[in-house]
Amino acid sequence: MKNTKEKFPTKTSLVLFYLKGSVHFFLLGVIFSIGVAFLDMVNPKIIQYTVDYLLGDAESEMPVYMQIIVNLSGGKEYLKTHIFVIALIVFAIAFLCACFRYFNKLFNSMAAEKLICRMRDVLFEHICHLPFAWHSENHTGDIIQRCTSDVETIKMFLSEQITSLFRIMIMLILAVNFMLQIDLKLSIVSLVFIPLIVLYSFFFHNKIGRAFENADIEEGKLSAIAQENLTGVRVVRAFGREKFERERFETKNKEYTKMWIRLMRLLAAFWTSNDMISGMQGMAVVVMGTIFCVQGNITVGEFIAFVSYNAMISWPVRMLGRVISDMSKAGVSIDRLRYIMNSEEESDKENAITPPLDKDIEFRDVSFSFENGNTEILKKVSFKIKAGETLGVLGGTGSGKSTLMYLFDRLYNLPEDGGSITVGGVDIRDIKMHYLRKNIGLVLQEPFLFSRTLYENIGITKKSAKMEDIRKAAKMASLDETIRNFDEGYDTFVGERGVTLSGGQKQRTAIAQMLVSEPPIMIFDDSLSAVDTETDAKIRAALDKNAGQATTIIISHRITTLMHADHIIVLSHGELVEEGKHEELLDKNGLYRRIYDIQIQGGGEDIA
Repeated sequence: MKNTKEKFPTKTSLVLFYLKGSVHFFLLGVIFSIGVAFLDMVNPKIIQYTVDYLLGDAESEMPVYMQIIVNLSGGKEYLKTHIFVIALIVFAIAFLCACFRYFNKLFNSMAAEKLICRMRDVLFEHICHLPFAWHSENHTGDIIQRCTSDVETIKMFLSEQITSLFRIMIMLILAVNFMLQIDLKLSIVSLVFIPLIVLYSFFFHNKIGRAFENADIEEGKLSAIAQENLTGVRVVRAFGREKFERERFETKNKEYTKMWIRLMRLLAAFWTSNDMISGMQGMAVVVMGTIFCVQGNITVGEFIAFVSYNAMISWPVRMLGRVISDMSKAGVSIDRLRYIMNSEEESDKENAITPPLDKDIEFRDVSFSFENGNTEILKKVSFKIKAGETLGVLGGTGSGKSTLMYLFDRLYNLPEDGGSITVGGVDIRDIKMHYLRKNIGLVLQEPFLFSRTLYENIGITKKSAKMEDIRKAAKMASLDETIRNFDEGYDTFVGERGVTLSGGQKQRTAIAQMLVSEPPIMIFDDSLSAVDTETDAKIRAALDKNAGQATTIIISHRITTLMHADHIIVLSHGELVEEGKHEELLDKNGLYRRIYDIQIQGGGEDIA
């Protein structure tokens, strides 16, 4: 679904949005990380001056911080005979550095967990408000993969790479400064390798990004297959399709594995090159430093300190390369989340209203087709339903019956040039969506039950529902007796998607679920197809008796389900071809009569 205006036009804007609430923890982590970098740089200098000026009696002006340390420790002459004091100072600095590392890890971890918590909450809330059409266009498995794997990738990058970037820069600046103070030529030998590492990191950046994106897409497809098979395991078993689905999964899994192997090859080449160049850098420094030391250009202490600083910048430079390479993976994940976050949520018009919905309903010249669709699902359908009346809707598969109700409930948006649907003269596009849906009880053609008890499933539409409300709705749906025959009654746990119930029991549970909220408008979208004729009649009789003034719309293939409705419309290929009462439609001797004759006489011809 494309938007005319993106809420998050750049990756940075989305990251900053997610960082709200955790950025101060990240900043504290960065501050302590900088402290660690500075303290790491101090000890080599202390060792250098100890070797050269305390043990070797070399003459040189010490930096201010070294003079302070020497003076506070008793002076140069005292330290010459009490070297253990220097060891204690080094230990104290190392201990302080460890404390800084602890707080760095603590605040960084707190920031990371708050970040991922916010990301999950925001994504879930946003997805819940996306249009029904968006969910129809996107696989559930792919959405789940984006909200788990991609979220984790972004968290790891921000918490482990970006925060350490500041420490890397500080270490590089300080180490290079100290190295230049020791010897310019040796510094050039060391630093000449850094541009090579950065350049080949950028070279691998795009390659790793493309490989990771392909692997991420394949993971989404694999997740979708797994999700579909786990959800539809009964269908797979019933038709003996285990081998087919296993082979299908294995084929996709092999493609996914190939993508990751390709990515791992790139990463292996990247890290191997990194190690090789870093090793060459260390070897060059040791060789040239030894030569300079023998020639007297640098002291032994300076050589030891220089090697220490070179080892220190070796890790930051390698980490800088890793940041660049991981940035490509994180960028892919951010783009995948931007797609979700930039998908436009459902929204009401300004000044949307909440009028009473126990009024007459009118469909006027309603036409509809899906985006980029060449075929109209509905073609100028017009009819009225009086308040408190029961409307029957008859039509074959693909005639537009369910689409008509989805438009009424605003699960699909009726285009401006697609006619109008009004309740009490008010266009539904001017009514608040939440209010409209709350007052329209819709029992879908394929009921969905949650992994909860029957009591919780029936009462899910009404927060204040009590047991008497639950039982009343269950009785109207001819379900109460069935439930009381279960060992645990209303506390019986329903498996995922109602897998432990029969088709008829699921439909009746969904009907009870809708009835408990007592909406002024009730829609049964072929929701009695899995119950027997006797139970069908009982439910309709209970509705007639207890539904009160509610307006009822019943969609069905059964003439017996619709024949007692106050008004019946017949749809065929998206057009309203007949309407009237049962007797009137029979007298017209049209499509309704033909279907009636087929069903009453036991014919097997499908509805046209």
